[in-house]
Amino acid sequence: MGKITAIKKLKRLYRVDLSGFDDEDKIYLSEDTIVHFFLNVDKKLDDADLEEIQSYDQFAQGKSLALYYISFKMRTSSEVRKYLSEHEIDNTDQIDEVINVLTKNNLINDKAYAENFIEGKISMGSAGPYQIKQKLITKGIDPLIIDQALSNIYDEEKQIDVAYKLAEKTNRTYGQRLTLKQLKDKIIQNLMNKGFTYSISSIALESLELETDEENETQLLYTALEKVAKRYSKNYEGYERKQKVTQALARKGFSYDDISSALRDYTFPE
Repeated sequence: MGKITAIKKLKRLYRVDLSGFDDEDKIYLSEDTIVHFFLNVDKKLDDADLEEIQSYDQFAQGKSLALYYISFKMRTSSEVRKYLSEHEIDNTDQIDEVINVLTKNNLINDKAYAENFIEGKISMGSAGPYQIKQKLITKGIDPLIIDQALSNIYDEEKQIDVAYKLAEKTNRTYGQRLTLKQLKDKIIQNLMNKGFTYSISSIALESLELETDEENETQLLYTALEKVAKRYSKNYEGYERKQKVTQALARKGFSYDDISSALRDYTFPE
């Protein structure tokens, strides 16, 4: 049987001096542990008491760290778990206990986190459901929780609305720099990269009601023709050069009829 001989408050913890124990003459405990076990000078302890106190203190310090971590913003259970393991809370059972206590008190709530995250992305108009899901998965949230939250919050109507606004932005940026076909392809690709399905992307594109600007398309064609012709004239000539130029322009989205028409009036550089 041992006892506490002194308790001294340090910057973050308390130093508890002990006597009567072979392997311990002092331990460092959190205030939570001191209060929980009503520790005071001359309190008698046996080996089992000491083991219980130290085990609880690992939990108490883990909880304190977790509360500090989540005080700045919402965190997922996975983020808290990782934070604790990186800050010397290495007992997985005690980490689980901390997570369970904070979850029970609604201080950690993966469902609420997912819902807030989704609503934020919708409000910002910056992402489709697939991209949102991938980002939430990287934060350690269960895919089933994510799918349920997306289903409840991000319905098809909202997806189309966000996709349409993103499509408008792409049109403003590239409308005069691309042919109609190139622009449509660009819009679809951008929306799918943002996490929208092809179906939603197509609906958003159709809603823009884009029309061909003949004058702009002609200017774009001749500008592209000049660049392509200059490049291929270095190594090709005659029919082969013409074929290379035609294929290059077609890959850029120009129609074969327009390419043929432009080539009829074009003089290749010598």
